[in-house]
Amino acid sequence: MHGYVNSRPYQQLREDVRHFAESEVRPRIAEMETARTVQHELSRLIARQGWIGATVSPAYGGMGVGHLGKTIIIEELSRVSGAMGAMVQASQLGVAKIVHFGDEEQKKNWLPAVCTGDCLPTIAVTEPESGGHVLGMAASAVRDGDDYILQGRKVFVGNSHVGDLHGVILRTGPGSHGLSAFLVESDRPGFSLGEHRPAMGLHGFSFGEVRFDNCRIPVANRLGQEGEGLAVAYSSSVLYGRANLTAVSLGIHQAILEETTKFCRERIRYGKPLYELPNIKIKLGQLQSRVMTARLVAYHAVQMLDQGLPCDAELMNAKVVNVESALDSARNAMEIHAAAGLFTDRPIERYLRDAHHIFAPAGTSDVQLLRLAEVALGMAKGQWSQRLSDRVRLEEPAPLR
Repeated sequence: MHGYVNSRPYQQLREDVRHFAESEVRPRIAEMETARTVQHELSRLIARQGWIGATVSPAYGGMGVGHLGKTIIIEELSRVSGAMGAMVQASQLGVAKIVHFGDEEQKKNWLPAVCTGDCLPTIAVTEPESGGHVLGMAASAVRDGDDYILQGRKVFVGNSHVGDLHGVILRTGPGSHGLSAFLVESDRPGFSLGEHRPAMGLHGFSFGEVRFDNCRIPVANRLGQEGEGLAVAYSSSVLYGRANLTAVSLGIHQAILEETTKFCRERIRYGKPLYELPNIKIKLGQLQSRVMTARLVAYHAVQMLDQGLPCDAELMNAKVVNVESALDSARNAMEIHAAAGLFTDRPIERYLRDAHHIFAPAGTSDVQLLRLAEVALGMAKGQWSQRLSDRVRLEEPAPLR
C-alpha cells in the first residue's frame, strides 16, 4: 500500500488493521458522530486485537513490533476514525511508563492484561491551573506508612472514561525532583471521574478529568523512585506522545487526500470531472505532496527510535510537520469541496474537526519549533530518546506472522 515500508510482515499488519477498521469501525462512525459519547464497547473491541501491546515484549504477551509497527496501527485506525486512533495512541502512552519505568512485578502484573485488552492504561499529567507546565502541577501524593494518599485533579486525560489503570504524575516534594509517578486503579476508593464533555471532534474518544480525594494506594504502585516523575512524564510525551500523535495526524491526512480525490472524480463541472480544472489539480498535487512528505518524516523518526538512536529533534519535527500539513490539507480540501463540504453527509468536515484536536497534546507547534530552534543553536538540553534507550534498550521488533 505504501512504498516506505517494504517488509511483507509490516505490509500484512497494515492490511489487517485496515480490514478491521473498514469492517468494524467505519460502520459505527455515524452513530459515534450523532451520540458524541464515549465508545466503551468499540474501545474494548479494538484493545482485544492486541494492538495496545505493540511495543511490549512478547515475553509479557506483547506484539514486539516496535514504534514502526505502532505507527502503522495508529495510522490505519485514524484513517477511518481519528477518535479510535486517538484511543489507541492514548493507551500506548500508558504502556510506555510501565515498559520503561515499571519494576518486574509491575510488568508481570499489568502488561499481559494490557496486551489481551483486559486493561486500558492512561497517563495523567495536565492540571487545570498549570496546563502544559509540568513543574507547575499541584496535585499531591503524601507518604503515609506503606501507602500514599493522593489529592487533586488532572484534566485532558486521554481515555479518562474507559481507562482501568491511570499513570499519574503527582507532587511529592518541591522543585523538579519533587514529582513522582504512580499507578492508580480506576476502582480505588477516592478516585472519581468528571462528567464527560463532548468536544468539537474525536467523537467517541474521552479526554476528561480524573479526581483524587484522599485516594489511598500502596507504595508498590509507585513507578520508579520518588523524584522520577518528571522523567516519566517527559519520556512518555517526547518518545510516545509525539510519535503517536504524528501517526494520528498522518491517518487523518491520508483520509483527507482519499476523500478529496474521490470527490474530484465524481463531481462534474463544465462537462468534465472537477479535477480537470487546473487550480483544482494543483491543490490535489499539494495534498499528495504533503502526505508523502509527512509520512516520510514520520517513519524516519520512529525507525530511529526503534534503533535506539538519539532522535528527539526528529520526533519534534515529525509532529509539527504532520500536524501543520494535515491542517493545511484539511483547509484546502474544504475549499475544493466548497459548500458541499459543510454538510455531515460527507466526512471532510469531520476530518477538519478531528485534525484540530492533535495540535495541542505533547506540545503545540510553537513548542516544537522553540525546541527545534534550540537544536539549531546548539542549545538542546540532552536527548530523552538516548536516555531511555540507555535505560531500557528497545528490542528488535519481533517477526510478524
